Amino acid sequence: MTELSSFTCAYDGELLSGVYGGDTAGPETATAVLLHGAGVGSKERLLPMLADFVARGCRGLAFDFSGHGESTGALGELSLRRRFEQAVAVIDAHVPAGGPLVLVGFSMSGQTVTDLVGHYGDRVAAVGLCAPAVYAREAWDVPFGEGDGRFSEIIRRPGGWRGAPALDVLRAYEGRAVLAVPGTDVIIPPEVTEAVQDALAARARFTRFDVPDAEHMLGSWFEEHAEDRREFVTTVLAGLGDRAPASRHARS
Repeated sequence: MTELSSFTCAYDGELLSGVYGGDTAGPETATAVLLHGAGVGSKERLLPMLADFVARGCRGLAFDFSGHGESTGALGELSLRRRFEQAVAVIDAHVPAGGPLVLVGFSMSGQTVTDLVGHYGDRVAAVGLCAPAVYAREAWDVPFGEGDGRFSEIIRRPGGWRGAPALDVLRAYEGRAVLAVPGTDVIIPPEVTEAVQDALAARARFTRFDVPDAEHMLGSWFEEHAEDRREFVTTVLAGLGDRAPASRHARS
């Protein structure tokens, strides 16, 4: 595996634990930022994919949001807003100023990637959304709590995601976009996946990447299935001058 180095980033009273690679690349080189999902998610299962991006000539970094993995903090105090702010803090501290970004997010981090697209604008050269979630506007600043509080109430409202600001951001995005869709997903409703796909298809250079035998936890799937993982990386980077091979999964 490509050598990766550890770092910590202090932000808002927390120490965020991360890894990076490709630090000898020039400032114009794209940096792949990999963001894990909620619950038991952490950067650890994303390290093989991070190494693949670095092996393809990118800079790369991944980190644990507070309350996850090796970072400090309580998971219940985290929110969508704090996830976004922590990602910005890590990117601004460890990516060359103005350098292009490749943002890859799993599950809840589909929302975080979209928030970052809205923040960084044209710096975002490509996005990879893996079984992504998007959320109602009112969920943005609400702490996650213990699974039975206001945040859970908001996200469980039927159809509450339909007015999600993230969908407007994705409709306006014009860079490279890859949507990875597992064959079975009991977490993300198919209507959400369809809405994300429709939004990306509006202006982005869009490819849907089907993973028929996988379930929602695509981070774990890609960790264990190197062929699919490398094919996904190739497909994401196709918008940066790489050429994606023909695939049983990918279609434009």
